[in-house]
Amino acid sequence: MALATPGGAAQPPEANTQVPMGQLAYQPGPAPDRLVVSPLADASNGFAVSWRTDANVQAPVLELAAQDDSPAFAATRRLTATTTALTAETGVAHYHQVVVDGLAADTAWLYRVQGNGRWSSWNRVVTAAGVDAPLTLLYFGDTQNKNVSHVTRVIRQAMRQAPQARLALFAGDLVSGGDGQDDIEWGEWHAAAAPLLEEVATAPAVGNHEYAELHEDTPQQIKVLGVHWPRSFALPDNGAAVVPHTSYWFDHQGVRIAVLDGTSALEHDSGAEQARWLDGVLAANTRPWTIVVVHQPLYALRTGRDNRALVTHLAPVLRRHRVDLVLQGHDHAYGRRLLDGAGSTVLVSSVAGPKQYRLSEQARASMAPVGEDTQYYQVLRIANDGLNYASYTASGRLYDQWRIARDADGSKRLIEQMDGRIAPRTCDHRAATATGRTDRCWE
Repeated sequence: MALATPGGAAQPPEANTQVPMGQLAYQPGPAPDRLVVSPLADASNGFAVSWRTDANVQAPVLELAAQDDSPAFAATRRLTATTTALTAETGVAHYHQVVVDGLAADTAWLYRVQGNGRWSSWNRVVTAAGVDAPLTLLYFGDTQNKNVSHVTRVIRQAMRQAPQARLALFAGDLVSGGDGQDDIEWGEWHAAAAPLLEEVATAPAVGNHEYAELHEDTPQQIKVLGVHWPRSFALPDNGAAVVPHTSYWFDHQGVRIAVLDGTSALEHDSGAEQARWLDGVLAANTRPWTIVVVHQPLYALRTGRDNRALVTHLAPVLRRHRVDLVLQGHDHAYGRRLLDGAGSTVLVSSVAGPKQYRLSEQARASMAPVGEDTQYYQVLRIANDGLNYASYTASGRLYDQWRIARDADGSKRLIEQMDGRIAPRTCDHRAATATGRTDRCWE
């Protein structure tokens, strides 16, 4: 079905990537690309970096230098990376990872990574400060589709809104996958987010679209983790034994963040084991704030989805440890609710990409605010006395805002902040997508 334009002309719906099917782009080469900075379990102690080159590069190095105003600065450390191969439609690539630790807290560093006779730019990273230091972080729901054409503006607007952010959380489904352009999709995700990924510690949750289907349409059909995930991110190696590459925790200033694998919990029945792991992680927490990130929401926003296994296994742990906030994605709309009423865990679902679902009537009745037909990003500012949350639309308009205040006795209370919010957005003005789907607002 053609898409009508304001001038009356018609055009086909836009493709998922900017690379026509059958053509190639984002091939690995001698120059380093796809750089991602990841947090260590103690983010004040250093960081990790992953990057990609062609297969001619074996065990390259990362160089580290203290930040200096003169161009005559020199590297003070050289660290050799570990290398893993990946064969994709764009060719054979080598992915490299290295851990940079033993650094001072709250200190700016410069790093660059090596290719074949080439180096990346020198990039700036700031280690986490102490527990009492205020922290600004960014949270993005699913990016997934049309990353270059539609997600780029969201990432850039978020960075303009919060240039001081030291941490970025992604709630999964970074790419769509499964269409023969998986590596190209990953290339476009990195292209859309590169300025953020290269200098801000990035912690993603795995989504169902980061999994691949094996033996599809047979009784042996099973979801397995896609090959890009463990190569693309050098994440802390402290997760649950059942999902070692897709669960982890880390401390960043005053908050402990635990990341779960919702797809494995729902598809592979690992929810109970992940909950036991989470229980231990939170029991050992000494930070004043706790955030959990999981792709699938405990309570679905879209009609026909049921994630009760997450509620069964995770909700008791969230209650026991009085987790402050759970950040989610998956349902491609916006919704906020409390786990159990006043004083309980706040559950938020959001979407950064252009694929937009319609809300179920149950979500409309149990969540406020909700939103459709909108790309969002979120800015969280965390200090000893409060956690401030603000959700913005892609153009930077305030959509949702609230604060968890921490009183002198340690008790916490949620304070709604209504000033400046725009009116709730719905998809009532659009009956179907360009291809005729009525269960979505935009594809």
